[in-house]
Amino acid sequence: QVQLVESGGGLVQPGGSLRLSCAASGSIFRLHTMGWYRQAPGKQRELVAFVTSGGSTVYADSVKGRFIISREDANNTVYLQMDSLKPDDTAVYYCHSMSHVDRAEFWGQGTQVTVSE
Repeated sequence: QVQLVESGGGLVQPGGSLRLSCAASGSIFRLHTMGWYRQAPGKQRELVAFVTSGGSTVYADSVKGRFIISREDANNTVYLQMDSLKPDDTAVYYCHSMSHVDRAEFWGQGTQVTVSE
């Protein structure tokens, strides 16, 4: 079992920045692919970015060049640095993990990000 706790969401103006954090516990963090998803009102949950245990990253086209995902295995934490935020980035952001051992998936409770004047 893996527990994921997100933090760092909030209200920011367009063009601003936020850094989300996700602290993981309960399993061997370095054996998990870690990712961020988001869900806006009335829309399906979508992938934002993920980082593998080897450090490879994948980003949604909508956030390329603006968001950076990173991980610190020593602290069991994954981050999402979000710059040049737009109103369309407004959503609940969820941390996700998937084990390389048994493909088990886990979700955090979500953190709200609102981009508005």
